[in-house]
Amino acid sequence: RDQERLRARIALERETLPALERAGGALRELLGRLERHAEALGAPVGEEGGGEVAAELRRCSELEYGLQSEMREVSEALTTAEVEAAQLRDRNQESRAELARLAETLERELVAAEAPMAQAEREEIEVKLARVQRRREQIGPVNPLAKREYEEASEHVKDLAAQRKDLESALVELRALIRRTDREIAQAFEDTFDATARNFEEMIAELFPGGSGRLRKVDVAPPKPRLARNGDEPAAEDVPDDEETDDYGAPTDKAWGVEIEVTPAGKSTRRLSLLSGGERSLVALGFVFAVLMARPCPFYILDEVEAALDDLNLDRFLRLVRRFAERSQFIVVTHQKRTMDAADILYGVSMGGDGITKVVSRKLPPEGGLQLGDVPEADAAEAEAA
Repeated sequence: RDQERLRARIALERETLPALERAGGALRELLGRLERHAEALGAPVGEEGGGEVAAELRRCSELEYGLQSEMREVSEALTTAEVEAAQLRDRNQESRAELARLAETLERELVAAEAPMAQAEREEIEVKLARVQRRREQIGPVNPLAKREYEEASEHVKDLAAQRKDLESALVELRALIRRTDREIAQAFEDTFDATARNFEEMIAELFPGGSGRLRKVDVAPPKPRLARNGDEPAAEDVPDDEETDDYGAPTDKAWGVEIEVTPAGKSTRRLSLLSGGERSLVALGFVFAVLMARPCPFYILDEVEAALDDLNLDRFLRLVRRFAERSQFIVVTHQKRTMDAADILYGVSMGGDGITKVVSRKLPPEGGLQLGDVPEADAAEAEAA
């Protein structure tokens, strides 16, 4: 629009120039006439020529007045045109500056149009601008801190990425540690199992004269296929053929169980469920003492382990306890009198004549057996009650 106005003003000035040129020509013609009149006036004038000169001067004055009026009008039009041209130049500079600012904002090169935009195209652009304005109003006010918040969020994302990288490295090291620990555990289990198996055979030979027994490893937990990533059916590619891994990708060992096989003298059975209660108790005691020999502990607690044993098997159990009493301490909870006789110290609960219970402890002589005559009568009564 500014360009159109500027072109209109230029056309107007072009139309004004011929009038100015005509006024200049009239002034030059007037100047020539005045010079000729001045020459005529300089010559001797008679009475008859004076009237003609006066008439000519009046005509010249009228012509000068008309020319001056026309020159004032042209001057005013020229001044107005110059003012409007200056305004148009200022608006043109502002438009160019605005165009440069828009080009920098949009990050693209913009060139001023050489021809006016069509009315249909202008209306289409105005509709788009109105739509963009409504969308901007729907977005709401602009957050002036958005740039700083974005920078802070970007820095936080970088920190999280660095932390994730550290965690992944730590996870790799942890998986390696898990695998190494699993191997050490498996090796320790193998060593302990081998030693326990040898000791168990020795214990069964002692507890079941003429019998035999052994320990055997069994796989009690077969590998379970994992579910697919996007469904409930297992994916073949998720289950490796040679090695199973846990949720962290570390290989897991198979779960091994221990199966006990015992054949007493004169019997062909091997299953524990077909043995008597006393025989099953002896087998369990043999396994406990086999583990004791493989991995000794400072003390053991045995609770009613010989309750189902007869006298013969009880003697065998007591021989085992005496055998291992030198390396470990046994705490036996029992109601068997013969087991009490084999103990070094007895702890019991007694109730006196007043009906109050109290704990009684007695240390037995090395040769065994607690004699009531060896303690005072009151303590003897308490020991007998215990």
